[in-house]
Amino acid sequence: MSAMNRKLIQNLAETLCKQVKHFNTVEVECLIRLFNALLGEQTERKAGHGLDRLNFRHILHNTFDMTDDMMMDRVFRAFDKDNDSYISVKEWVEGLSLFLRGTLDEKIKYCFDVYDLNGDGYISREEMFHMLKDSLIRQPTEEDPDEGVKDLVDIALKKMDHDHDGKVSYADFKSTVREENLLLEAFGNCLPHLKRIQSFEQQAFQEPQELH
Repeated sequence: MSAMNRKLIQNLAETLCKQVKHFNTVEVECLIRLFNALLGEQTERKAGHGLDRLNFRHILHNTFDMTDDMMMDRVFRAFDKDNDSYISVKEWVEGLSLFLRGTLDEKIKYCFDVYDLNGDGYISREEMFHMLKDSLIRQPTEEDPDEGVKDLVDIALKKMDHDHDGKVSYADFKSTVREENLLLEAFGNCLPHLKRIQSFEQQAFQEPQELH
């Protein structure tokens, strides 16, 4: 790497470090280098915009063990703040800050946004059904496999819908998860497990160019 490139990365890291929580300048620098290495695997035309959806899904699947298509798509949207279908270096560092080291409140807000499929500020019965139907193993003997999903939705609403309006608001979700942390990912796996976080950090902050 040329001295000029090194200097540019250091300057960018210092700038991003002031805007992003949870990482120090050295760690941000490592994440920028990793981002650049991942960009190198894309075509030149796409690399100019940032990480594309396919490359990002590849990371979610191979590095963080995510398998649910809908959840991976929602995580991509959560990272892609400006909604241009690419993850910029700033979005990459900001997203990973929450993904890897976010506080409980930050993760509650993130999970709620992931689960609020239409962005109306509520998780509706229909949205719950849509997210949960792929997570149940269906038995071939079941007459109506959707019944089990409907039962799960009813249980979730009973647990979370504090104001009894038939949908879960952010306030409902927040107070429920604060009481029972295990319900943070109630509607799908959208955060990495601790083991995967440790493995990612070990690689990214020591050998940033070798993550695949």
